[in-house]
Amino acid sequence: MAGKKKNSFLAQAGILAIVGIICRIIGVLYRSPLTQIIGDEGNGYYNTAYQIYATVLLISSYSIPSAISKVIAERLAMKEYRNAQKIFIAGIIYVTVVGGIASIITFIGSGWFVGKQSSMVLKVFAPTIFLSGILGVLRGYFQAHKTMMQTSVSQIIEQILNAVVSILAAYLLMSTVANADRTTKAVYGAIGSAIGTGSGVMIALIFMLFVYKMNQSFIKSRMEQDDTKYALPYKSIFKIIILMITPVILSTFLYNFNTFLNQTVYLKLYANLNNISSEKASTLYGIFSGKAIIIVNIPIAIAASISSAMIPTIAGMYAQGNLKATNIRIAEAIKTTMIIMIPSVVGLIVLAEPIVRLLFPQKESLMLAASLLRGLSITVLFYAISTISNAILQAIGKVNRPVINAGISLVIQTLVLIPLLIYTDLNLYCMVIVTIVYAILMCILNSISVRKELGYKQEIKQTFLMPILCALGMGVVAYLVYQGCYFLISINSISLMISIIFSAVTYFSLMILTHMIGREELLRFPKGIYLIRIAEKFRLLS
Repeated sequence: MAGKKKNSFLAQAGILAIVGIICRIIGVLYRSPLTQIIGDEGNGYYNTAYQIYATVLLISSYSIPSAISKVIAERLAMKEYRNAQKIFIAGIIYVTVVGGIASIITFIGSGWFVGKQSSMVLKVFAPTIFLSGILGVLRGYFQAHKTMMQTSVSQIIEQILNAVVSILAAYLLMSTVANADRTTKAVYGAIGSAIGTGSGVMIALIFMLFVYKMNQSFIKSRMEQDDTKYALPYKSIFKIIILMITPVILSTFLYNFNTFLNQTVYLKLYANLNNISSEKASTLYGIFSGKAIIIVNIPIAIAASISSAMIPTIAGMYAQGNLKATNIRIAEAIKTTMIIMIPSVVGLIVLAEPIVRLLFPQKESLMLAASLLRGLSITVLFYAISTISNAILQAIGKVNRPVINAGISLVIQTLVLIPLLIYTDLNLYCMVIVTIVYAILMCILNSISVRKELGYKQEIKQTFLMPILCALGMGVVAYLVYQGCYFLISINSISLMISIIFSAVTYFSLMILTHMIGREELLRFPKGIYLIRIAEKFRLLS
């Protein structure tokens, strides 16, 4: 941390975004061979347990990085280094207690939370909850210092080990029950994948502890130079953490609880109404959650990265009373997010089938997964905006608003889902519809809250309209190039790669030619100077 330049938060967000994409791509790439090993049924058991694990993680520690980042960033902005360090220590104590309790409850109650087949998978996930809490505090600590490299590297290490161990453990465990029935083998494969998740968190935690140890001398010297007279007592710190974290946990929990709720309603209600086995229902849900949702989450990771990077910046500016600068940063974050999200939506719609064919080539579910992906792609845009606005409200201390908004959205989407499952034959498309409904509601309600609290007025033309026009042009190029290449060589992977390259070049060129972004905006991106040189070389910039 010592001696680092103060980069713009967009540059830091760019680092997290790039790493987020890399991690998501690794995640998708390893899911393909893993799915071939454990099948759609194994995917269903894994995702059923994973949703419970993720939900408990949300309650116990998932919100820790952003909450700790905000609270510490406020103290750092005031140069209260000793108080910032005490908050960090209190955060470690908090997650040790809460994460430990959550892990024990998850392990003991696994049979109650999920069905018989998924209960063993959930037991394997349980210790990871405890480790994730400590890892989250360490990541939040470094994010508060506006340095994202430590978090980024730890995320890549985590994802790589997760991928390697998941595949190996799934294969080896399934080999031990090679003569068993298909369901037993699927369960063992899902357990192997859960072991991979825990291994990834463990190695990331070890790395972050090493990084913290390397920075201890700098931390101590800075604390010695701190002349702040008021020292926060730990009682007050725990009160700050609890008051900050509790609403964030509730909003994040409700924000993601819809996935668990929809899964439960679908697996129970749909299976009973249509007299199908739980194995068949889990297999179908595995296609939705283990394929379409995983692909959709790749671009959403960018919005999550930008929101993580902006929390300490927005919190610091707001704490200093600089409302104008706060709104400028918000506008930058939303515009940058839309520049990336809008073409992502168009790309997913146009190239849905070749993307699924590359990542999940199982013929029996390929067309269904591609169709679900097209439907879900629109949620990328709305989830991105709601994620950014959620982070803004947390950063300015209005942590109760996202809770209320998420609760309203959850109730409405559930009232839509149940009649769809009962009175229509839409099957998995019911899940697509309610996912879209929830994303739109969160986007609208959070945006209204941000405007009310900060007086923020959203610019439309450069943030939304121009990216849409450029993305539509890009979409035409993507479709024609893919179809042309596939007609000539009939190799999906090469045709898709060429199409993506041409699409990226087209979109980049259209953005500059339409003056949607200029030299100043490009400089804010990571390696922006290289982007400018490329644009100048092809005479896109004068």
